[in-house]
Amino acid sequence: MVHPRGTPSTGRHRIEMALRVDKNSRQVTFSKRRSGLFKKCSELALLCGADLAVIVFSEAGNVFALGSPSVDTVLRRYVPLPAGAPVPAAADDAGIDEDDDREALEEMCQAKEAAAKQVAAEIERMNLIGYKVIEAQGNRRFWWEADVDALGAAELPEFARSLERLRDNLRRHADKLPSGPPPAATAVVAYTGDAASNYLA
Repeated sequence: MVHPRGTPSTGRHRIEMALRVDKNSRQVTFSKRRSGLFKKCSELALLCGADLAVIVFSEAGNVFALGSPSVDTVLRRYVPLPAGAPVPAAADDAGIDEDDDREALEEMCQAKEAAAKQVAAEIERMNLIGYKVIEAQGNRRFWWEADVDALGAAELPEFARSLERLRDNLRRHADKLPSGPPPAATAVVAYTGDAASNYLA
């Protein structure tokens, strides 16, 4: 069950342009910025028909490259092969058409946008269901005590799936607990004056 979002994010804020001292922070920043750079470059190639090549070397020496139509094709325009070097097969020689590549890239971008819209719609739907369950919960302490009569046809299947997940989690947790005979009842003796009484605890 997706519950409504709690605290809002800090939002966009200006990031200081300085070398990250922490190695983990530097690696995360590199990964995110590289992804953003490649995304912008692929959009530039798609929208404007530009030929481009981007090569990025990580701090560890790993190489990441993006090219349209390919890094090799773009580099060969500006850096000729040395004399006697073997000539790699060009895109045309391999039977690959640049227009086909561009169309395939455009289709992938459209599919990605469609998938992103579906994910956003599903998140919105689940948030609305979460709000409805909270409303149906009323003054009860736990979400699973919600009044099912107050839930509609859209909320009931998700509510039932959430209850099943809760049951499965409880079973897994119970299976992890040590199994053995239940503790035996112990006799407690209470003395009041001369009389003694036995109580089972």
